[in-house]
Amino acid sequence: MNPFRSVGARLSLALALVVLGALAVVWVALVPTLERRLVAGRLSELAGSARGVLREAEAARTLPNQDFVDEASRGAVARVVYYRPLALGTISPIFDSAHLLSSQDVERDPIALRAARDPGVQRGRVSRGGNDYAEAAVADSAGDVLLFSASLHATLEDVDLVQSRLLWSGLAGLGVALLAGFGGASVFARRIRRLERAAERIASGDFDQPVEDHGRDELGQLAAAFDRMRLRLSRLDDARREFIANASHELRTPIFSLGGFLELFRDEDLDEATRREFLETMTEQVERLSKLATDLLDLSRLDAGPMRLEHEPVELATIAEDLSEEFAAVARRFDHPLEVDVREGGVALGDYERVLQIGRALVDNALLHTPSGTPVRIVARGADLRVEDAGSGIPVDQHERVFVRFSRLEGARASGTGLGLAIARELAARMGGDVELESRPGLTVFTLRLPAFSRENEPLAPIR
Repeated sequence: MNPFRSVGARLSLALALVVLGALAVVWVALVPTLERRLVAGRLSELAGSARGVLREAEAARTLPNQDFVDEASRGAVARVVYYRPLALGTISPIFDSAHLLSSQDVERDPIALRAARDPGVQRGRVSRGGNDYAEAAVADSAGDVLLFSASLHATLEDVDLVQSRLLWSGLAGLGVALLAGFGGASVFARRIRRLERAAERIASGDFDQPVEDHGRDELGQLAAAFDRMRLRLSRLDDARREFIANASHELRTPIFSLGGFLELFRDEDLDEATRREFLETMTEQVERLSKLATDLLDLSRLDAGPMRLEHEPVELATIAEDLSEEFAAVARRFDHPLEVDVREGGVALGDYERVLQIGRALVDNALLHTPSGTPVRIVARGADLRVEDAGSGIPVDQHERVFVRFSRLEGARASGTGLGLAIARELAARMGGDVELESRPGLTVFTLRLPAFSRENEPLAPIR
């Protein structure tokens, strides 16, 4: 794997970009502002000194001289130059606290010239000889100009020091961010690799080893979801194996039985009564094969996607009567009293044939999985179709399992594929209803609940 595409490299790069962005923001926001404020502060100090010195001179009514300029320079810690106005708006330096033989460097100072033209204190930043200076100038009533000039070398050095320390701090933070990002990402990468190996184990069909991650973050939640998926896939795989075994048995038994009877038909001279008995038994085996094939076909259709279902008014009383007639012979054979109660039957909205199929699954389940002699009752009540039996009941913790594909309860009779109730619930859901179970010792009730027919959902088809 390319190391530059790893989680560690990407997280380190992201942290580095964050640090660089923060450093750029601090740099832009701090350094220019700091420099402006320091220069502005120095200019304010010089302007205050210029006003103060000028007031003192006017109050004492003394003419400025070299001593006066030197004293003002020491008080302001700045170079002080005294100008006298000349013709044509020019000025000439008379006294200079720098004691230069020539004051040509400040002879045409822009701040001093501005003060000679405009009243009030003038201030600004100028450059001379490659150096920067903060200057303030003020003119007296006679037009003479007093200039205070201070080098900004020390101030700019402080700004450069801040810049340097900020830069080195940023680089140090960048290095720490890279190390921390790579280290933290390495920890996460190891956890991700463990999840990857667990996913590969699950994909290969190994469901025994749990997926463990003790973190409480998103990766921990993902590991918990993986483990739940492992358990569900394990149960599904067990159900698949059990179904294959059951289906193989269900297929093998009638096929072997049919093969044996065919051999007898071919090799034996049978009387009419025996022949008729053999034919009835063979018919039962064919019916078993047909039911298994029908269940598997319905299951494949449900898994394939949407099914075409009619939405029509269905009289549940008619459904209950049809089920009673259809299962009357089976009920007598297994000695099950079969009753029908349609006094409160209403009209539901659904697919008539599919409602009848769900009813068959519920009645067949009651007749097949209860002891002989157990009463079974079909009840149409409103938009509900109920199938009740007086058997031993189903434990509460097994209520949902009876609707799981390919599953059968422990201790249940071996016949059947475990598909009937699962198909019934899925068909009911596709018609906007559900199949519910209530059970206690002595009473088990499977209820098909469908949307009730009303004028709001009235279809064009007539009531069946």
